[in-house]
Amino acid sequence: MTLPERNPRLLDVERLRRMVDDGSIDTVVVAFTDMQGRLQGKRLHAAYFLDVALEQGTEGCNYLLGVDVDMNTVAGYAMTSWDKGYGDMEFALDLDTLRLVPHLPATAMVQCDLVWADHSPVEPSPRQILKRQLDRAADAGYVALAGTELELIMFDDSYEAAWDAGYRGLTPSNRYNVDYSVVGTSRVEPLLRDIRNSMYAAGMTVEGAKGECNPGQHEIGFLYDRALTTADNHAVYKTAAKEIASLHGKSITFMAKFNEREGNSCHIHLSLRGDDGSCLFWDEDAGGRTPLYDRFIAGVLATMADFTLLYAPNVNSYKRFAAGSFAPTTVAWGLDNRTCAVRLVGHGASARMENRLPGGDVNPYLALAAMLAGGLHGIDNELELEPPVEGNAYVSDKPTVPTTLRDARDAFSESVVTRKALGDEVVDHYTNMANVELAASDAAVTDWELRRGFERM
Repeated sequence: MTLPERNPRLLDVERLRRMVDDGSIDTVVVAFTDMQGRLQGKRLHAAYFLDVALEQGTEGCNYLLGVDVDMNTVAGYAMTSWDKGYGDMEFALDLDTLRLVPHLPATAMVQCDLVWADHSPVEPSPRQILKRQLDRAADAGYVALAGTELELIMFDDSYEAAWDAGYRGLTPSNRYNVDYSVVGTSRVEPLLRDIRNSMYAAGMTVEGAKGECNPGQHEIGFLYDRALTTADNHAVYKTAAKEIASLHGKSITFMAKFNEREGNSCHIHLSLRGDDGSCLFWDEDAGGRTPLYDRFIAGVLATMADFTLLYAPNVNSYKRFAAGSFAPTTVAWGLDNRTCAVRLVGHGASARMENRLPGGDVNPYLALAAMLAGGLHGIDNELELEPPVEGNAYVSDKPTVPTTLRDARDAFSESVVTRKALGDEVVDHYTNMANVELAASDAAVTDWELRRGFERM
């Protein structure tokens, strides 16, 4: 068995330099992933990137890891505040991520880690949080492989039209359930094809596209890779899909729950290999799972509530957890059982766990870090895996997942496991992120309240 290698369609510096010299590249996007899972950064002139930024780097305000979704400065973060003057973080280029951005003219992109002026890592950075857990795994001789399955809902309205309409009365690009429908996907194939081909040219291995249940809902799948590469690709794809949709005059949403129908999931597949590529989750001689695999799953289950904040980071995330919706409600595992939070699939080298808790709004770095931290907790403590749920986990006696962001925040903040695995700085930072989201939600007056109360109360 071999481990995935760097995709040959990615760029290297010498090829970028040639493309800049011949005029085919004139812009380099320098980007990192923020707490909400969004790419943030700068567009640099390509010549400046090569002549200056490549060696000296570039900077950005540290408020970028201390704002809400609307980019408002908010209180409660230890690393950034008005009292501390909102200084800079350095964008440390990871040249292994250098790629073309083919849907934008003459553009390349490089993703970054965030470091302080003394080059120490910014610990609450999502990419750094995942790298810490990958380092823990590497110290034990493990390599994490992962794949994310990200669903979206597509609308015929542009983003500007959707904004002006208050995101109400939008026209989904399919009018009915097109789950696995070839006709249904053909109706929107120009956009799906553009996204698939653009992502292939950007250095990803595209598997395909399929329709989903909610009108206008689709999924584009990508081949698994090393966990950090998968998270990087996920962040690029999510941004690019929105940009490409906009170029088509359409809009898409990755909200966990856009309406009362099926939500957008982001099922995450994860397995461990040895650093020599050997399979660690399957015993070929015995024809079944290894003890290490069982302990890993036991750890993920034992810490599911502790880490739910990183799987479901927004108020809206919890509206997706509904019985009979293919989104889980109980902390349960099963063999190829889609009613469970953890579904085991595959055998041999393909043996892997699927975490069905995250929605389309998840930050992949944080979710993968949580899965690794939970699994390593199970391995380190030799946790015993309980029997699988057979049948409908929605009606089982298993404990429920946290049902609100407030419950998830409390479990995350008070957990000994999260603080041991991630450190107090990270746990306090993301607890405050939840506090900010909850305060905004608590202050909001919703359409539901207006409809019920304007006249009749």
